[in-house]
Formats: sequence, structure tokens, C-alpha cells
Amino acid sequence: MTTETRAVATALPEIRLSRRTWRPAVVVMASVVGLAAVLVLGVGLGSVSIAPDQTVAILAHRLLGLPVEATWPATAETIVMDLRLPRVLSAMLVGAGLAIAGATFQGVLRNPLADPYVLGTASGAALGAAIAVLIPVRLLFLEIGLLNLLAFAGALLTVAVVYRVGRSGGLTGLLLTGYAVGSLLAAGLAMAMYLSGSNLRQIFSFLLGGFDGASWLRLATALPIVLAGSIAIVARSRALNGLLLGDEAAAHLGVDVRRERAILLALASLVTAAGVAISGLIGFVGLLVPHLVRMVTGPDARRVLPVSAAAGAVLLGGADLVARLVGDIPVGVVTALIGAPVFVLLLRRTRTGYEL
Repeated sequence: MTTETRAVATALPEIRLSRRTWRPAVVVMASVVGLAAVLVLGVGLGSVSIAPDQTVAILAHRLLGLPVEATWPATAETIVMDLRLPRVLSAMLVGAGLAIAGATFQGVLRNPLADPYVLGTASGAALGAAIAVLIPVRLLFLEIGLLNLLAFAGALLTVAVVYRVGRSGGLTGLLLTGYAVGSLLAAGLAMAMYLSGSNLRQIFSFLLGGFDGASWLRLATALPIVLAGSIAIVARSRALNGLLLGDEAAAHLGVDVRRERAILLALASLVTAAGVAISGLIGFVGLLVPHLVRMVTGPDARRVLPVSAAAGAVLLGGADLVARLVGDIPVGVVTALIGAPVFVLLLRRTRTGYEL
């Protein structure tokens, strides 16, 4: 264990179950198996079930170009490629992005309760979506509607305002400003919901999250933003490790604290906004996943970030599958039912140790 890793290990509260970290090879293998299982099950199960061998064969033929003999009906291939696969991949992409963003916010703010929405991203996106519902204009370009665009813009604008207003107060100032701005936007959202009339259901659909409108074009729109932002965050793992130690210790390690904090917060907010724009608000993924991952890998961001991405993809992909199988309920309901009890259990086993 390097000096930096030992120092990072003291910066986060230990979970009593995590005194031994798993071998990297085991973690990688479990991640690959989990992703493959969620992909195959998510694509194959539904109102019309497709056998796993047929699902794998279709994916191998269409995605990998393997010379597989087509023994499946054409309808099965249409269901897999046009309906379910973009939805499953969208859920996995958003789950990975929210998990990485959550791990980043928790590290930068040194707060175990920080999530991807801590700087008001959720409030801004929700108000933007509600405004789009109220505007008597229906815009659709490449299957991206006005709701998606205003949700994305609202999320980013809110984070920009929170950071600009609260950065002079340090980490505490950012959190308090995020809370204040979020409360103000929540009032605006309540008014928009009051005025929405028959369109209220559309706003609730966004607030509860889901992938009913998933498509290849929407996935292609969000993918570059989430992927580029996540890669950039992972590339700054060393800076994130330094920030976990506090500003003074990070500066001694050669980290430009103000610059790296601003970049990491901007990247995490961008990833969150891109995911929220196509899925709506989905809670607990970015809050819960980093905690579980640190139990397995330890606190080193060089491991936490990529493993969180894989775990987030598995969790949200599985939650979407459950939501479809039990009657196509909102995915946010499923993540809340899973995440809340697990998070309460984690809190009972976690020692306090964060300072703001």
C-alpha cells in the first residue's frame, strides 16, 4: 500500500465489514459477469420472453457480426434490437454516470451523504422539465424533445449559479447554497405543477424517472457526454484522492485545489445532467453505490470510480428490469425501495468521520 493510499484510507469513515479489500481481479470478474447478466436478462425478459440462448445469439450476430445461424423469428430480433436493447443500455449508461458522479461529489465535498444532486442538479432539471411541459410548443429533434433540453439546461445552470455564489464559503458554503437554491427551485416546481393541469402526469413521470422513451438516438445523444465526462473524472483520480485529505494536504501533494475542485464538480454535474435529461430523476444510485463499492475496494478513487460505474450500471439495469416485470412502474420507485433500506443498514455500520 502506497503512502497516498494509506492517507486516503484515513480520510473516509471505515465500514466495519470492509477491513479487507477484495483482489482487483475478483472485482473485475464480478463486474463483467454482472454487466453481462443484466444485459442478457434485461433484453430477454419482458411481456414477451426470449430464451437466453436466442438473446445471446441475436446480440452476437447483430452487435459483434458473428456468423450465427438465424434460428429465431424476425419478431424476436425486432424486440431485442429496436425495443429492449436501447432501453437496457440507456439504464446502464445512466446508472454508471450517476454512480461516478456520486463518488466524485462524496470525495470532493468529503461528505458521505453527498449525491449527484447535491448542488441542485435535480431541482434545476425538474423545474426545466416542468417549464417545458407548460410551454405550448412541441419540439422534437432526433427524438430529443424540449423537455429533455430544458432539463439538461436547467441542471447545468443551477450548478453554475450554486458554484458561483457559494464557492467563496468553501465546502460548507457550496452545500448551504445548494440547499437554498434547491429550496427556491422546489417552490418554482410546485407552482409549475399547480399550473400544469392535465399535464401533471408528465411532470410526475419525470420526477419518478424511467426509460419508457429510450431509443437509439437518445442513447447516442447522451453517450458522448456521459462517457467523456466519466473518463475525464477517472483520469483525475489522483487529484480526487488528494482532495479527500483536505485542502492543505492536497496542496502539499501538488494538487491545485481550487482548479481541480472546480473541474471535478463541473464534470460530475455534466454527467449527471446528461443522464437526468434522458431518464428523469432517479435517486439512491449515486448515493448508495459508492458506499458499497468502498466496502469492497477501499477508498482509493482509482478503484472506486471504475467499479462504481460498473456497479451503478448493474444496479440501474436490474432496477429497470424489475420495474418492467412488475407492471412497468417508475424506475425511481424501485431504486428507492432497494436503496433506502440498504442505506439505513449501512449508516448503522458506519462510523462518522467526515468534516465539512
